[in-house]
Amino acid sequence: MALTWLPPAARGATPAPAGLLPPGVRVYAIGDIHGRRDLLESIEHAIVEDGAGQRRRRRVAVFLGDYLSRGPDAFGVVENLRQWRPAGLEVRLLRGNHEELALHFIEGDLAAGRQWFEHGGLATLASYGVDVAGRYPGGDESVDSLRRDFRSALPAAHREFLAGLAISHAEGGYYFVHAGVAPGVPLARQTRHDQLWVRQAFLTSDEDFGAVIVHGHSIDVRPQFRRNRIGIDTGAHASGLLTCLVIDADGYALLHPGTDGPRAACRHG
Repeated sequence: MALTWLPPAARGATPAPAGLLPPGVRVYAIGDIHGRRDLLESIEHAIVEDGAGQRRRRRVAVFLGDYLSRGPDAFGVVENLRQWRPAGLEVRLLRGNHEELALHFIEGDLAAGRQWFEHGGLATLASYGVDVAGRYPGGDESVDSLRRDFRSALPAAHREFLAGLAISHAEGGYYFVHAGVAPGVPLARQTRHDQLWVRQAFLTSDEDFGAVIVHGHSIDVRPQFRRNRIGIDTGAHASGLLTCLVIDADGYALLHPGTDGPRAACRHG
C-alpha cells in the first residue's frame, strides 16, 4: 500500500521540519482509540502492510493513550494492545487521562470515578461484564459498588498493562504525549498532570517547546498541523476515524482506515 504524503498546503502553513528524524526511521503515531477495537485492528493491518518489504533501520508505533471509555470494546482494545507486537516494529504505549482516571477509581478515588463516568467510563465497565444499568448516578455507596465490581472484573494482566503505561516518548525532534505540555516549562520538567490533561494553554501557544509535540486528547474533525505541535485526536469513538500520523525524514503522511478497511487518504482541504 502506498502512502499519500501531504504537501505543505495540505498540512497547514508549515512544511514538515527537516532533520527531526534520521533517514531510515519511520514513526506511526496513533490517536485516541476509546474502545474502538474495530478501528484499531484496521490501523494495525495498515501499519503492517506499509512495512512489508521495506528495509528501514527502525519502525516505531506510538499509541497516544485513551484506550478506554466511550466506545463499546475497551476490553478488546486493551487485550489487543497487550499482545500486538509485529516483527520489526517497536511498540510504545502511552497513558491517557482516561486510563489515569480508571486507575485512581480502582484504588478508591470515587471522585475520579464520577468524573470518568461523566465522560464515558461506564462503557468500559460494561465491556468488562459489569452490569451498569440503573446504577449511576448515585451516592458514594452505588459508586463504590461499581468500583468493587470493576476491580473484580478487571484481569490482573489488564491492570498491570494500564499501570505500566508510559507518560511520554521522545523520538528525534518529536515528543509524543497524550494531552500536550505546559508552555514555558522545559520538557524534562513537565508534570504528569499537564501531560495528561493540559488543553487550552497548550493549544493556543505558539512558543517553541523544544520539540514538535505530537498529541491527542483535544478532538478536531481533522489532524491539526502547527509549527510546534500536531494534534491527531479525530474523535474515533463517534466519527469512525482513527488517525495514524506517519513521520519519517521525508515528511508526514496520514493513514485513515475506517470500518471498511485501511486506505491512504488526505482529509485536508
